[in-house]
Amino acid sequence: MRTPPHRPPRSLARLGVALLLTVAAGAGAGAGAAPGTAQPRAAAPAALDSVIPAPAAVAPGGSPYEITADTAIRVPPGSSAAAASARDAGEYLAGVLRPSTGFELPVGSKSGAIELRLSAGLKKAVGSEGYELTSGADGVVISAAEPAGLFHGVQTLRQLLPPAVEAGTPQDGPWLVAGGRITDEPRFAYRSAMLDVARHFFTVEQVKRYIDQLALYKYNTLHLHLTDDQGWRLVIDSWPNLAEYGGSTQVGGGPGGYYTKDQYRELVAYAASRHMTVVPEVDMPGHTNAALASYAELNCDGVAPPLYTGTSVGFSSLCVPKEVTYDFVDDVLRELAELTPGPYLHIGGDEAHSTSDEDFVAFMERAQAVVGEYGKKVIGWHQLAGANPVEGAVAQYWGTTGGEQEVIDAARAGTPLVLSPANRTYLDMKYHEGTPLGLSWAGYVEVRQSYDWDPGAYMRGGVPESAILGVEAPLWSETLSTNDQIEFMAFPRAAGAAELGWSPAAKLGWDGYRDRLVAQGPRWDAMGIDFYRSTQVPWE
Repeated sequence: MRTPPHRPPRSLARLGVALLLTVAAGAGAGAGAAPGTAQPRAAAPAALDSVIPAPAAVAPGGSPYEITADTAIRVPPGSSAAAASARDAGEYLAGVLRPSTGFELPVGSKSGAIELRLSAGLKKAVGSEGYELTSGADGVVISAAEPAGLFHGVQTLRQLLPPAVEAGTPQDGPWLVAGGRITDEPRFAYRSAMLDVARHFFTVEQVKRYIDQLALYKYNTLHLHLTDDQGWRLVIDSWPNLAEYGGSTQVGGGPGGYYTKDQYRELVAYAASRHMTVVPEVDMPGHTNAALASYAELNCDGVAPPLYTGTSVGFSSLCVPKEVTYDFVDDVLRELAELTPGPYLHIGGDEAHSTSDEDFVAFMERAQAVVGEYGKKVIGWHQLAGANPVEGAVAQYWGTTGGEQEVIDAARAGTPLVLSPANRTYLDMKYHEGTPLGLSWAGYVEVRQSYDWDPGAYMRGGVPESAILGVEAPLWSETLSTNDQIEFMAFPRAAGAAELGWSPAAKLGWDGYRDRLVAQGPRWDAMGIDFYRSTQVPWE
């Protein structure tokens, strides 16, 4: 990709980070000091409240703990599913730490200075995803009621260690964790990122890489936009041409691609190993040209249109009056439900400009019923609010004002909202006029613009915070086709959206967030994340 403005060349940025880390490590070890001279003090550990998302409560104090060659990781004993998942969190932590520290870091249930502890009694204090982290000279203990909380606590521990801990090769320490206690739990239950694999196809390995990056910031949901005008990305056995023909291209006319059912299961399992639930989306009744091109009978005139590789929206629609349309919907959602262990199926519903209002309502009522028939709950874009949402359905808001009356009325009547305001959380919006990637129909979305709002108070018309299920950061891919491009548009903004979904309102604030964001730059460099170096942030 072209090097964007306001951003040093990647090689120079990494060289600078490497030099800073080398200096810091040398100072910590006192390397090269002549006998009898004063030894430089070790670098101070990161403060407990320096992480993203901001923890709910922090009580610093006491001596730090240093991870050394003698450190082991203790996990709960037993053969229960919870104990096995906790052991997985321990192995995950060891997998992060071993390459950079060079330490063995054995994982077992006998003893260990880093301990992951399950305690059902913590459920009332921190819920199912929260945790407590205590650190002192003797070690670090992460306690949680459920394995998801342990995993999230592990992410906090990662950020309390120097950025070089993320490197894939041995680095110099010391590996210090500040002393004190963190008590933490999420504000919202649904903290999601969306990846559009329909406009441009992304491989299993590319999606896994994004999952790993999101996990650091305690996301718990991955929304996969699997179908659109430009491509159908999942095999449906009962309608094979959807993937074989409808998935054969992408924006710009590239080769496209699709996931086999085994590959989709692999993604679902990988996300679950990072305590993330996959929400698959089949967008209907609009955004369906790939399906219409694959099967002529889905068109009202019985004529299949050509495959589409442009970026216009709103021109396609399933044929609502035809009964074969509902055979199609039933088959697709049945097979998708069988593959998806999570509770939600996303049925789209946005930008159906070629569908009359009457037909849209009729279609969404039948599609929602099919989702329920297969034991799942509906999510739809916020246009669902105008089509009689069924009980338990969720509307995903993507407007820019928070003032659409239909959405307000639906929320006040009991339809939960996931907030994805396009001028705040759409990660594909350009940062500024000179950004070489992305779109700008919702305006330019710099880092502060993306972060500086409160989900609990966003919707107008008296919508209470209790109506907000959570926050999602969608990344549409009309202009994106590589890992570097995904990362440049997602970071830093994905970190901010994660904080808005996790941290209590009292902990939000641009000044504090900006200071904590500075520390993420060297970490992202060590992780190989090609992020946008906004001039709004004083990167070191």
